[in-house]
Amino acid sequence: MHDEGFPQLVDAYYAGLYRFALSLTRSASDAADLTQQTFYIWATKGQALRDGTKAKSWLFTTLYREFLRGRRRDARVTALEDLAPGEQDPPDVGADAIGKLDSAVVLAALQEIEPAFREPLTLFYLQDLSYLEIAEILSVPIGTVMSRLSRGKAHLRARLAAAPPAGTVVEFPRARFRP
Repeated sequence: MHDEGFPQLVDAYYAGLYRFALSLTRSASDAADLTQQTFYIWATKGQALRDGTKAKSWLFTTLYREFLRGRRRDARVTALEDLAPGEQDPPDVGADAIGKLDSAVVLAALQEIEPAFREPLTLFYLQDLSYLEIAEILSVPIGTVMSRLSRGKAHLRARLAAAPPAGTVVEFPRARFRP
C-alpha cells in the first residue's frame, strides 16, 4: 500500500490534513508546508505502519507532532496554566442564540480560540474524529480531550455571541459522544 497507494493516500487525506494544519498554524503557507512535511514523513517512514487502516490517525498524529516540534523550536508554546483566568473559564452563553450561524463566522471565531482548545474542536467537529483518536493524536488522556472540548465550545460560544450574523446559515452540530 505504501508505494503504489501513495497517490490515493494523498487524494484521500490531503484536504483534511491541510484544514487541520491551517487551524493550527493560521497561515496558508505554513499549513501547506506542514501538510507536505507530513506526507514526506509518510513517504520515508510510513512503511513501518503495520495496520494500513490506521493511516489516517497516523497522518494526523504526525502532522500534530510536527506542528508541536516547530512550535517548540520557535519557543511559542502556551500552556493551559499560563492562560489568564478569564480565558480558562469563559462565561456560559445560551446555545439557542448560536443554533444557526454562518460557517465563515464560526471558522473565524475558531481561529481566535487558544490552540489548546482549537485543536480538539477542529479534530472533533471538522475532521469527525472520536475522542480516542483525538487523544492519540494530541498525546493527552481522553479526559483531557473531553475537558478541552467542553471548554473550547464555551470559548467558541462566547466568541460567536459577540459576532454579527451574516451570510449563509448552517446548523452548528450538537455535542455527541464517540469514545
